[in-house]
Amino acid sequence: MPGSNLTLATLGTFILWMGWFGFNGASQLAMGTVGDVADIGRIFANTNAAAAGGAIGALILTQILYKKPDLTMVLNGALAGLVSITAEPLTPTLGGATLIGMIGGVIVVFAVPMLDRMKIDDVVGAIPVHLFCGIWGTIAVLFTNPDATLAGQIVPIVIVGLFTFVVSFVVWLVLKAVMGIRVDEEAEITGLDMAELGMEAYPDFTPS
Repeated sequence: MPGSNLTLATLGTFILWMGWFGFNGASQLAMGTVGDVADIGRIFANTNAAAAGGAIGALILTQILYKKPDLTMVLNGALAGLVSITAEPLTPTLGGATLIGMIGGVIVVFAVPMLDRMKIDDVVGAIPVHLFCGIWGTIAVLFTNPDATLAGQIVPIVIVGLFTFVVSFVVWLVLKAVMGIRVDEEAEITGLDMAELGMEAYPDFTPS
């Protein structure tokens, strides 16, 4: 099913974009000195630059690949830029932050159709944005923070990845055994809004 309301999707992206200032800005964990306040300002600027870079990168690439801009990719490109800069929002320059975000936007444009070809159901592009760009952003710390090491960035990626996979696998196995994790075919066709709530969320939409 294609996106039903691109206006609301755009609004949601801007709300996330705004929230990211608090998310990254609060990572300074201090505001007691002029230096801390200056660093928070730099984090704000880099966060915004990376988001803009991700949106622009996705915009340009979809124009090149598809001969027209794809708004859904542009929105995910902005989120990709935000994710990419989150590992280290302080040390990059504005240009560096923009470039880090732009690469994140490019990753999303290539990764979304790749997952489609692999038959992996990721409706909102969360895997490219949060997983792929999260890995990219963690590695990108090496380019701007002299205290970072390759092992120091790669090892936590592997640890978090293994932990998440194992715990998620166990949880889903338990859920499958206890209550099941898939509805029947009829509910898939009619939609969970009708099966669970007895009403249509999109009454004008008729599946073919």
